Amino acid sequence: GYSIALGLVLLAHACAAATAGSLESVTAVQLAAAAELKLEPGERWWGGRVGDARHMPYGENTRFARELAGDLNGNQSQPLLVSTHGRYVWSEEPFRFEFSDGVVRITESRSEVKSGRAGKSLREASLTAARQFFPADGAMPAEQMFTHPQYNTWIELMYEQNQDDVLRYARAIIAQGYPPGVLMIDDNWQSDYGRWQFDHKKFPDPKEMIAELHRLGFRVMLWVCPYVSADSDVYRDLAKRGLLVKEPLKPGAKRSEPAILRWWNGASAALDLTNPEAVTWFRSQLDALRKDYGVDGFKFDAGDAEHYPADLVAHRPAAPLDHTRAFAEIGLHYPYNEYRATWKLAGRALAQRLKDKGHNWRDLQSLMPSILTQGILGYAFTCPDMIGGGEFTSFLNASRIDEELVVRSAQVHALMPMMQFSAAPWRVLSPENNALCRDMARLHVKYGSRIIELARAAAKTGEPIVRPLCWEWPGAGYDDVRDQFMLGPDLLVAPVVERGARSRQVLIPPGQWRADDGAVFTGPLAVEIKVPLERLPHFERVKL
Repeated sequence: GYSIALGLVLLAHACAAATAGSLESVTAVQLAAAAELKLEPGERWWGGRVGDARHMPYGENTRFARELAGDLNGNQSQPLLVSTHGRYVWSEEPFRFEFSDGVVRITESRSEVKSGRAGKSLREASLTAARQFFPADGAMPAEQMFTHPQYNTWIELMYEQNQDDVLRYARAIIAQGYPPGVLMIDDNWQSDYGRWQFDHKKFPDPKEMIAELHRLGFRVMLWVCPYVSADSDVYRDLAKRGLLVKEPLKPGAKRSEPAILRWWNGASAALDLTNPEAVTWFRSQLDALRKDYGVDGFKFDAGDAEHYPADLVAHRPAAPLDHTRAFAEIGLHYPYNEYRATWKLAGRALAQRLKDKGHNWRDLQSLMPSILTQGILGYAFTCPDMIGGGEFTSFLNASRIDEELVVRSAQVHALMPMMQFSAAPWRVLSPENNALCRDMARLHVKYGSRIIELARAAAKTGEPIVRPLCWEWPGAGYDDVRDQFMLGPDLLVAPVVERGARSRQVLIPPGQWRADDGAVFTGPLAVEIKVPLERLPHFERVKL
């Protein structure tokens, strides 16, 4: 095997010899081999966990380290680093990386570390890595997830999901003038984790409820997870059939017992989705909901790697990230799907939501960097968190709600691939601010055909739907822009994410651009514009 020193020498030669699209590699041996890349002047890097987006891009002055083998920080992750100078690093297994002293060090990989150069831009690096390691498969989630807003019942109903209130929420959406879209019924519609049947005390006629939601124009998704309540008959049946992950065999014991995992909703057993029989069982439960009640799809929640101990006994040897990936692959069978925590599933037809955000400006400011990072890492079908934040405690006291924050949050969502409401704007906002949110929902529908066109392209090429300015204009000084984004190549979006801001600076790229207020600008230039609360600044490329 190679020693650490030999690994460094090999990588240095590989980088020196690299040409556009070439690929060289370093082999890691028993977690000990290391690779080191010297950062080039002005080079910026993205990669690893989407949950670390606030630290990106990494550069010459960055001091940051991350081990990818365990905690996903609630969102998507990828064993990939890509740079604005066309360089990329990939390994099939998780690794540790560290930026410091003008270099990035790759250590603790369980498999070959591959490094290459593809042209001179972030776009070339990202798309070359995608073609090599996670090519787009041509499929995408259901179109209505992009063209119309999504509505999630979590904030309004929390753990009191029930038929009357779900219908009341849906009818209020229509009555308030919001366009119908996808309606997600969240956790606690079921009687137990693992018993994926409606609790008939809360939902006396779920088939008619879903039929009514369809008549109103909604598609219906149900919350599900990979866990099983340990005091249920479902648990006893699955345990007997060996379909649950197990504890390590204890000294003197004849067999391993099902493991009880601690997650945010308590302690539960978990399906062993490395076992094809467990996958078949889970899918049979979901398919029955579609067949018997007309359910359109599922919000797949939990499955975070940090909830799976490394020593679990499974049908096939599996690290914590393998359990996360196995759960996420279930969603590939359902065009209406949503995930929040995934590993190494870029280029696939999965809707990827950002993790729950707090009802505060700091978390609002994280939406654009996070969703841009998703796209750079190959996750094109993306959704920000629920508008105004997904932490329900913030909405229990109306006096604590920041109405300006909710409106600006809706504006950030409006021209992204997907937008999702949960807290009812008509309940938490004044009539005037509710109308502003409604305008954003309608704006999203207006641009729905463009978003779908970009989503179809992403399904074939892997190119993100929303992308940073440096994706389109490499070397133009836009590498560190985190508060603007492009919807495809022709629409520049510059939301407001500062409390009380009524003006902001916008960087106008090269070419002519027509603003939402009719003004025309010729770039490149920086311009100060007025941004009253009702305005979402966006600029259409003028095609000469």
